[in-house]
Amino acid sequence: MQPVATKTRTYNSTRRSRQAAQTRDEILTAAGALFAEHGWTGTTLAAIAAKAGVAVETIYAGFGSKKGVLQAALDVAVVGDTEPVPLAQRPESLRLGEGSIEERMDAAADLVTDVHERSAGLWRALLEASRSDAELDRWRIEADARRKIDIARSCELMFGRPIEGRQLDLLWAILGNEVYGQLVVDGKMSRADYESCLTDVFTWLAPAP
Repeated sequence: MQPVATKTRTYNSTRRSRQAAQTRDEILTAAGALFAEHGWTGTTLAAIAAKAGVAVETIYAGFGSKKGVLQAALDVAVVGDTEPVPLAQRPESLRLGEGSIEERMDAAADLVTDVHERSAGLWRALLEASRSDAELDRWRIEADARRKIDIARSCELMFGRPIEGRQLDLLWAILGNEVYGQLVVDGKMSRADYESCLTDVFTWLAPAP
C-alpha cells in the first residue's frame, strides 16, 4: 500500500498557505482602516492586532515592524487587493489603451480617483511618519518617483505618444495625493467633479484630431 503521508503534508501545507494569506489580508485591512482614521502616531500594532484578531507577534513575523505594515498596506491600497499583479497589468489600467480618446481619458480619470480613494488616508499617515523617520521619507520619495514613471507610461498608452518635460512634471503634480487631498478630502469636492477636472487636464494634453 502506498503511504499517504506526502499527500497529507501537501494538503496541510496548502491549507496553511491559505490561512497565512487570509491572515495577511486581515492584518492589512485592519491596518489600512486604522492608519487612515488615526494616522501614524495614533495607530499602534496592538490596535491593528486587536482589529485583525491576531497576536502582535504575528504582525512582527509577517511584516517586521509598524513601518513594514504601513508600506504593505499602502501598496495594497494602490492596487486594491493583495494579489501579486502590478497595477499596470490590471484590466483597469489596460483600458487606457482601448476605445476612443474620450473613453481612454474617462478610464484614466476613473482609475486615478479609485487609487486616491483607497490610499489617501494611508498616504497622509506616511507623510506624518516620514517627517521623523528618514527611512520612510526615502521610501515616500521613491514611491512618488515610481508614480511619475507610471504616469508617463499610462499617458503614452492613452495618447499614443510620450508626455515629457514640463507637461509630465505638471501632470505628476496635479495627479498627486496632495492635490487630491486639498480638493476632495479638505475641499469636499465630489468624485464626479474631481473626475471632470482630471478629464479637463487630459483633454489639454490630448493630441489634436
